Amino acid sequence: MSQGSTAAAGQRQAVAPETGKEFVLTFHCPDALGIVQAVAAYLLEQECYIVDIKQFGDRASGRFFMRIHVTAQVELELDHLRTGFEQVAREWQMDWRLERHGRKQPILVMVSKYDHCLNDLLFRARSGELPVRIAAVVSNHPDLEPLAAWHGVPFHHIPVTPDTKAEAEGRLLELVDQYAVELVVLARYMQVLSDEATTRLSGKAINIHHSFLPSFKGAKPYHQAYARGVKTVGATAHYVNSELDEGPIISQQVIEVDHTYSASDLVTVGRDAECKALTNAVRWHAEGRIVLSGNRTVILR
Repeated sequence: MSQGSTAAAGQRQAVAPETGKEFVLTFHCPDALGIVQAVAAYLLEQECYIVDIKQFGDRASGRFFMRIHVTAQVELELDHLRTGFEQVAREWQMDWRLERHGRKQPILVMVSKYDHCLNDLLFRARSGELPVRIAAVVSNHPDLEPLAAWHGVPFHHIPVTPDTKAEAEGRLLELVDQYAVELVVLARYMQVLSDEATTRLSGKAINIHHSFLPSFKGAKPYHQAYARGVKTVGATAHYVNSELDEGPIISQQVIEVDHTYSASDLVTVGRDAECKALTNAVRWHAEGRIVLSGNRTVILR
């Protein structure tokens, strides 16, 4: 290929700079005097106005957390803003992210046979209620392919057995790269990810489970709870780590019940709680509201 052809091909493949008028900056760093002033001064330089600001100084850890939503007078290049902010971030030892406000974060949803959480996410993404784009659905069963197809979302059936688990997880991680996925959502995916997979997806995978654990383990937890006469039903959404169902908690829902609820009623209420907790967790992650602090999360709402 000649140089001229190579240049032409490069021009065809060039990606236009990402621009916008509204941006979200989220960061955390060691707490100190002058952080807010330094950040505000940089934003003023860029002629950005603060629309919304949330901050928290954690006295226990000595760290400072902040999320700022800003708007500019004119269209600005995202890379330009990021490059300029690097000096501020280095000076204050920040762990930070700066994104265009309202961007739809690409996510991959994993599911087994229960469809309520997947259906809820698909609807909310399709209606624009969630700032995400569901790039693909992965399942160890073929049952929910029609649901994904109706929403126009690619479906990948990856069966999992003890003998094929490593191969299946390898395929999953290939899809994460293929679709440039920024978040994996386990929407009632009834398989445990390996330590290798959870390490690869650290801070980028969210799981949902009922909040009866560790009291009612195994099959039919709602029926077990009914037999014990529980008075609350709940759900917990958390980041995935190597400790089963013990990752940093993001969102929880609790619903009061009483003796008039049948076992099937508890299942219905539990599904509602699971959908709500998972929706909140996905939304807050996509909007840059969550900061990990050890095994805890700071939610800048």
